[in-house]
Amino acid sequence: MAHSANLITTDDLARQLGAPALRVFDCTTYLKPGPDGRYVAESGRANYDKGHIPGAAYLDLQADLSDKTSPLRFTLPSLDELTKAFAAKGIGHGTFIVLYSHASPVWASRIWWMLRAVGFDEVAILDGGLDKWKAEGRPLSTEPAAHPPATLSLRGRPEIFVGKDAVKGAIGDTSTLTLNALSHDQHNGTGGVVYGRAGRIAGSSCVPAASLFGPDKALKPLAELRAAFEGVGAAPDKRVLVYCGGGIAATLDAFVLTALLGHRNVSVYDNSMQEWANDPALPMEVG
Repeated sequence: MAHSANLITTDDLARQLGAPALRVFDCTTYLKPGPDGRYVAESGRANYDKGHIPGAAYLDLQADLSDKTSPLRFTLPSLDELTKAFAAKGIGHGTFIVLYSHASPVWASRIWWMLRAVGFDEVAILDGGLDKWKAEGRPLSTEPAAHPPATLSLRGRPEIFVGKDAVKGAIGDTSTLTLNALSHDQHNGTGGVVYGRAGRIAGSSCVPAASLFGPDKALKPLAELRAAFEGVGAAPDKRVLVYCGGGIAATLDAFVLTALLGHRNVSVYDNSMQEWANDPALPMEVG
C-alpha cells in the first residue's frame, strides 16, 4: 500500500479508537443513475445508520457542506462558511480527523481536500474505507454519534480550488496539465454518464480516479500510482488542474498527487463538467 501521514490503515485506526482527540467521520454519498441518464445524489445517512465505525459521526456533503445558493451540485461554499460548518461538526484545534467512505474513497478525499482548503491539516483518509473495515470483520455500531462543536480559525488555501476561467486559461499552456478523473470512456466521449456535451475539456489528459484503488477500495501501491501520473506527463514541476463531473472524483487524483507523490501545485476545478459541458462557449474534444 501507499504510505503517508494523510493515509491511515484499518489496523492503526482500530488501535486509536476512543482516543480523546480523535474524530472519525463517515463521508459517504451515493451517485445513482437517474431516468435521464444523469446521476442523482443520495445521502449515505441511511447506510451509516445500518452500521458505521464505532464513534464515527456522519458528514452530509450535499446538505451541510455545499453552497445551497448554487444551481450546481456540491459547489464549494465560502471558506469562512465552510470553516464554521466544520467547527460545528467538532473539527477544530487539537483534534485529529479520520475520514472514510463506503464504495469509493472519493467522498472522503473530497472532504479531505475541503479541509485542506480551509487550512486544516490534521486529517487522514482511512485506506480502504468502510469496505475494508467490514471485510476484516471489525466492529460496527448503529448508535449515532456527534462530536461537540470546536474552535477553528485558520488561514485558508483558496487557490486549491479553481473556476472555469482558470481552466480555460490553461488550455495550450505547456506548464500546466489539465487532468480528467472520469473514466476513459467519458473522457473520449464514447460512453458512461454525461454531464451535458460528451467528451473532455480541450487539451486535457486522463487518470481515472477509479483506477487508483483496488477491489478492497484501498489505494494501489505507490509505484503504480506514480507510474499512472507520470504516464500522462504529471511532472512535479507542472501545475496540475484536476476535474471530473462535479469536483468529487477529481479530489482523489489531487489527494494522491499532493499527499502521496509530493506535488505542490495542484488545484481542483470545483464545478467541473456539470458546468463546463453545459456552456457551448467552452471548448471540448472527443475521440
